[in-house]
Amino acid sequence: MNSLEWRVTASLAAIYAVRMLGLFMILPVFALYAETLPDSTPFLIGLAIGIYGLTQAVFQIPLGILSDKIGRKPVIIGGLLVFALGSIIAALAESVWLIALGRAIQGMGAVAAPTMALAADLTREENRTRIMAVIGMTIGLSFMLGMILGPLVSEIAGVPGIFWLTMLLALTGIALVVLAIPTPEHPTQHRDAGIIEGYLGKALGNSALLRMNAGVFILHLVMTANFLVLPPIFEHDLALPRTEHWKVYLPVLAGSFLLAIPLIIMAEKKQKIRSLLLGSTMVLVIAELGMALGHAHIAWLLAAFFLFFVGFNFLEAVQPSLVAKYSDVSSKGTAMGIFTSSQFLGIFAGGVLGGVVNHAWGTSGVFVFSALIVAAWLLLAWRLPQPAFHTSRVLKIDPLLFSDKERLYQALLAVPGVKEAAIASEECVAYLKVDKENLDESALRAFSATSA
Repeated sequence: MNSLEWRVTASLAAIYAVRMLGLFMILPVFALYAETLPDSTPFLIGLAIGIYGLTQAVFQIPLGILSDKIGRKPVIIGGLLVFALGSIIAALAESVWLIALGRAIQGMGAVAAPTMALAADLTREENRTRIMAVIGMTIGLSFMLGMILGPLVSEIAGVPGIFWLTMLLALTGIALVVLAIPTPEHPTQHRDAGIIEGYLGKALGNSALLRMNAGVFILHLVMTANFLVLPPIFEHDLALPRTEHWKVYLPVLAGSFLLAIPLIIMAEKKQKIRSLLLGSTMVLVIAELGMALGHAHIAWLLAAFFLFFVGFNFLEAVQPSLVAKYSDVSSKGTAMGIFTSSQFLGIFAGGVLGGVVNHAWGTSGVFVFSALIVAAWLLLAWRLPQPAFHTSRVLKIDPLLFSDKERLYQALLAVPGVKEAAIASEECVAYLKVDKENLDESALRAFSATSA
């Protein structure tokens, strides 16, 4: 990648991280803080945590489509301003209701889809997959950083201080958009990186993708529900001061991530992704039951908590890869947009349902409920087909070849190793799925604009 692409990638990854940090820093501390607020109940605590996900899910696809029409930067800047406004309301709030309002407004600043589309506008086709991967990695890094920073920032400045910090991060993101990122001359719809309105029906009609959407929904539902009860367990039942909760999160998250890495590599290199997905889902069921039965004993609780994050980290990494494998080559970006919306809806459902279950059946009830709903996902996932391990490619095509698109399409499919093709004449590119081991690169280069 050239220097411009690195700058764009770093800046957009930072903008992406702003929103995720605002969500994740709250998770380990909010349930304890909310206990001190007037009229606080388990349901309202869950609502305040989860409502961010609802508004994210509702606004993400419309804002992605809007950015195709009026430009990426205005939508991203507007979204970050809305996010900053929600942060200010939450920081000043003295009731759980007002914090819920602030969190809902934060979620309305849903800039993930425009951010990915802007990255595609400003980078070359051959580097796009790598750039999207780098930006996507910020989610995992933001999660780990948020879980560690949340208790530390809360100790120094309280939970309102976390909201003030997220407001400052949003303003920093706006500065990056204005000062560090060029404005694309012509925003273009990218089938691999953006949400295309006309492909929503195709993506929603794919049964394998629907199962993946259900999977990420349940994964984040369970994660959010867990954090309604885990911080109070650490402080009240295990006598661990909230300022020291990071000492639990850091080794658990780092250790489970390191353990998940070889599983992620094996899933792709050995083509074991489906079987390891099913195995990791079983691990989540065992972990939830372990926390339900042993949450009063720190050793049992931490072992089950660690086991949960081994499964969580693996699934969080491989599920987007499976979405790309199951989606049609022309609707990958749209499928990913729906998948991400499902993730945020899971956060909302986890907050609300976790609060209801906690109120009715207590801490153990939350873990048992989580185990049951993950088991339901396991039954759904059992019928997932074995995916084809093909690689996505975006090929810049010689414009002269678009005079006969059907002939071009058939010629691309005739190249050894090309399994799927979609022609986008407005972008002068072809979207491909290829078998890398059997791909005839020299034949493919004959279509490239760079060799014309």
